Amino acid sequence: MLLSFALILACGMAVGWLFGKIKLPPLAGMLIVGVIFGPYCLNLIDPSVLHISAELRRIALIIILIRAGLNLKIDDLKKVGRPAILMCFIPAIFEIIGMLIFAQLILGLSIIDSLLLGTVVAAVSPAVIVPHMLKIMDEGYGIKKGIPQMILAGASADDVFVIVLFTSFSKVAAGALFDAASLVRIPTSILFGIAGGFLAGFLLHLFFKKVKINGVKALILLLCVAFAFVTAEDLLTGTIGFSGLLAVMAIGVMFAKLSPEPASALSSGFSKLWSAAEILLFVLVGAAVDIRYALGSGAKAILLILAVLVFRMLGVAICMLGTKLNFKERLFCMISYTPKATVQAAIGAIPLSMGLPSGDIILTVAVVSILFTAPIGAFLIDMLYKKCLSR
Repeated sequence: MLLSFALILACGMAVGWLFGKIKLPPLAGMLIVGVIFGPYCLNLIDPSVLHISAELRRIALIIILIRAGLNLKIDDLKKVGRPAILMCFIPAIFEIIGMLIFAQLILGLSIIDSLLLGTVVAAVSPAVIVPHMLKIMDEGYGIKKGIPQMILAGASADDVFVIVLFTSFSKVAAGALFDAASLVRIPTSILFGIAGGFLAGFLLHLFFKKVKINGVKALILLLCVAFAFVTAEDLLTGTIGFSGLLAVMAIGVMFAKLSPEPASALSSGFSKLWSAAEILLFVLVGAAVDIRYALGSGAKAILLILAVLVFRMLGVAICMLGTKLNFKERLFCMISYTPKATVQAAIGAIPLSMGLPSGDIILTVAVVSILFTAPIGAFLIDMLYKKCLSR
């Protein structure tokens, strides 16, 4: 196991650095390392690491979401207002509608299989989007109009919305009746996740005022609270939902509002921690990819993804209606909201494991969506933000 971690971190860091030098997204290099080292190519990663891969990826996602929360300002979100709320679900709905249309035409899937595939592909990747938006905020681009803040706020809620729909449609595809009550999980997951995170952030603010601890211990305590929230999400499986990932981000937002200076120090600590977590996340996502499916899918899967991304970008454009954003800023928002990675890696294989006839093609399209949109989306964000956003 230790040798596997050494290979993942050393090679992921080296190839990511090399990709950065040739003006390509470092995460693309990390994904490629994962694919090559994974069980479907050279099989150099210890099975025990792959067994806990999902949990390691989740830890990395928690780290970047805490950092995102610590860098988000409530006042900035208030300025954005309505578009930030619409970004949580409108683009995903449009992408699912696009999949419903084109999956039947291009792949010949049934209506329910098309809807199921739509919910697998529709989620954006906070793991790709969040680091880029934080970098853009650090450099001062688009902040005045709240553009990176809006994209940050929508990315996690978008995933909650899509995953709840996936759960419902997968039950229908397996022969169960559609449970409309399960849709209640969408608003309750979002509302209780935000409320729980704000409460925890407030309590941490009070605690750190009373108890003086150093930065490392404060970072560990914040991680412990975040892990507890994400675990709570797994335990709450009834009609009333709870989004642990939204709660994690909300903790950072509230703590940064009440304790700006300690929050800045914590953000710096999480930024350093992310340097290793990022490599683990993307190499292990790459290791989950069965390259045989991707190579065998051909042009149809890519054509389908391109078609539904047009629908997604149209949804983002609708969210921007009535705002003061210019054409370049709207275009940047549309492109920034396209990368896929972690959710597709997490749920893409579930229909196949359920024994659904469409499981192979759903996994194939999920894999291709990662390989196609994650590096290209990250590259376009890096290339366009200085040209499209004001500093």
